[in-house]
Amino acid sequence: MYRYDDRDRAIINDRVVQFRGQTERYLAGELSEEQFLPLRLQNGLYIQRLAPMLRIAVPYGLLNSSQLRRLARVSRDYDKGYAHFTTRQNLQYNWPQLEDVPAILAELAEVEMHAVQTSGNCIRNTTSDPYAGIALDEIADPRPYCELIRQWSTFHPEFAFLPRKFKIAVSGSEQDRAAIRVHDIGVQIVKHGEEIGFQVLVGGGQGRTPVIAETIRDFLPEEDLLSYLEAIVRVYNQLGRRDNKYKARIKILVKALGPEEFGRRVEEEWQHIKDGVEKLTPEALQWAKSFFTAPDYKTFDGAASEAALQQQADSDKAFARWLDRNTYPHRVPGYRAIKLSTKPTGVPPGDVTDRQLEAIADLADAFSFGEARATHDQNVVLADVEQGQLYELWQQARKHGFATPNIGTLTDMICCPGGDYCSLANAKSIPVAEAIQRRFDDMDYLYDLGDLNLNISGCMNACGHHHVGHIGILGVDKKGEEFYQIQLGGSASNEASLAKVLGPSFSRAEVPEVIGKILDLYVEQRQAEEPFIDTYNRIGLQPFKERVYAKAN
Repeated sequence: MYRYDDRDRAIINDRVVQFRGQTERYLAGELSEEQFLPLRLQNGLYIQRLAPMLRIAVPYGLLNSSQLRRLARVSRDYDKGYAHFTTRQNLQYNWPQLEDVPAILAELAEVEMHAVQTSGNCIRNTTSDPYAGIALDEIADPRPYCELIRQWSTFHPEFAFLPRKFKIAVSGSEQDRAAIRVHDIGVQIVKHGEEIGFQVLVGGGQGRTPVIAETIRDFLPEEDLLSYLEAIVRVYNQLGRRDNKYKARIKILVKALGPEEFGRRVEEEWQHIKDGVEKLTPEALQWAKSFFTAPDYKTFDGAASEAALQQQADSDKAFARWLDRNTYPHRVPGYRAIKLSTKPTGVPPGDVTDRQLEAIADLADAFSFGEARATHDQNVVLADVEQGQLYELWQQARKHGFATPNIGTLTDMICCPGGDYCSLANAKSIPVAEAIQRRFDDMDYLYDLGDLNLNISGCMNACGHHHVGHIGILGVDKKGEEFYQIQLGGSASNEASLAKVLGPSFSRAEVPEVIGKILDLYVEQRQAEEPFIDTYNRIGLQPFKERVYAKAN
């Protein structure tokens, strides 16, 4: 895990002092709302429906136990005792007082955290695979490259005021678990023989105009990563629209020029800078990789460890369910990764209390070398757990509300804060999530359905990633009333696809029943153990539409 050096600390501490002065001037009436707006956005501060919201950067999702405990303390001392994990692997506070924000940032700086570039028209937090470094299908660990991108993009003077916000994701495995195809830039690690390089995708995104990214380079040498990214962002910064914020994202530019022409312009720009200061030397690459060495793993007999674990599972059905759904294979024999679910029924997906944050820190210290990882799906991963300790960890996780065995099922849904908090939302998301959780509370039924992604957004900005849910729900406004549009067939995996609208929208009360009809048809139509997305791709949208909108006799 990357650690700050003296220069890092000086930069962040200077930013804290700077923003404290800006906030004091604003509160004293010396800065107008218009003048303060870009200053607060540069420090992750939004004004939401009912209160300010502060978004904290969690680089590629990595957190140590000291940081988790500090996040808990800030939540308790300056907020309402809870926080929210986002789909960008960040963490948000929904109720800080404006005058307290500089103090919060000063507290976070002490544990090497900040809120820089978590908002505004700049390069946002780079995201990655929560199983980086331990996945069986990993080509190379993506975290060193994420760290290099973070350092390159943070405070980059040329990219402080882009046409719109800009998001980068990096995948290091054969299976994409970072949703790189729906990002402004997606970076896929590849190998040519023994040479590490990157496939580069550009122009993906969600929101009002959802687009799947296009590949503009099949193989980029490892040392050219930053210079090539710089060329991409330069072309976007020069040519991206600034007259209409709804058409300002890079996906619009790539679509307008065409991926071939956009790629040609990037290559042309790159030729001017590829051998300059952005070129990564072997020393620089080794330096970045040195922060992500393997922890001090023990040596286990893999077969014996698996046998002992199976014996525990055979004697405890509840543990067996959790083991099947909430753990993930590890490249080191005798270890597994586990996912702490933040999705028990009645809790807004992604929300954690101050005590739960402290519990995650305790679990990380006791079972996973003091580290935890925030995930794209708003859960938390402990990546390095001995299989012999899984039963004890499960018992501890149950005490703190993290052991719901629903990972990958319908109720493990992605959900934005929606109209309960966000000033941009057209409708509430959290009550819809809870209604679905309560309607489908039979775990045996959920397991029978198999892997199924349900994503909920309160508006077209798609913070809940409804476009790439197998089932997506979008809140819409109809003459001042909240309604919900259902979409089917989305995916953020290697075979990325955008969901299609089922038809006219529904009232909030109707949504669980509509989901029920969709699932009933799936169960009727699936072949053997066919997942929902495969059944949808085989039979198409029309049968679901007919079932949902059929008039009762």
